[in-house]
Amino acid sequence: MSTNKIALITGGSRGLGKDMALQLAQAGHDIVLTYHSRQEEAQAVVGQVEALGRKAAALQLDASQAATFAGFAEALGQQLQGQWGRSNFDFLINNAGIDAAAPFAQTTEESFDRLLNVHFKGVFFLTQTLLPLLADGGGIVNLSTGLTRFTTPGYAAYASMKGAVEVFTKYLAKELGSRGIRANLVAPGIIKTDFTKAVREQHPQLEAYMSGQTALGRIGEPEDIGGVVAFLCSEAARWVNAQRLEASGGYSL
Repeated sequence: MSTNKIALITGGSRGLGKDMALQLAQAGHDIVLTYHSRQEEAQAVVGQVEALGRKAAALQLDASQAATFAGFAEALGQQLQGQWGRSNFDFLINNAGIDAAAPFAQTTEESFDRLLNVHFKGVFFLTQTLLPLLADGGGIVNLSTGLTRFTTPGYAAYASMKGAVEVFTKYLAKELGSRGIRANLVAPGIIKTDFTKAVREQHPQLEAYMSGQTALGRIGEPEDIGGVVAFLCSEAARWVNAQRLEASGGYSL
């Protein structure tokens, strides 16, 4: 039976999720990552984790479809039993996300619902569904955004969903504390990933502007975030609970 802690990362096939998987593996964790449609990329991350001497698995999940979560939990339980000889895992990292930027006045109900289903409803009900599989003394890390503190026009809906997740996380910390489960938030600033590629290409001056507004003088890289998540999933963070940890390089101070 494995004695390593197991971390489940949604949306772990690329970008921030991929870096979280690798940094958690370097910190000694085994990894289960989910992917929406990029199975080959997910398997490549599994290979990278295994190259670090850790166990890993990739499972398909559409984080916007709450009706599928019970089936996902069943598949996860089978994977945990078959690969680890365990009936639970230790850390849940709700990372999966989509981008749909639009000015408030042009935001459609369809776009709003897409963001809601992934970033809030999905996070809420996936966490609820996986609670029986989450080990006592474990932890939850939810991904928020710097946009809940500062504003960038075009992100009213997205940032509002993340604001809801921030409140939700406090309730998780309070209600799950009796099981020794901690719940915290990581709030990245703008990061160079596929997630922000479209908006950076549409606005070539954006990166220079954002860098100029950041105390450290640049925008973020995926490698800037994984270590923060790994810290929150470590014994060093055992007394950190219900906290929002912004990793934006000191943007808009």
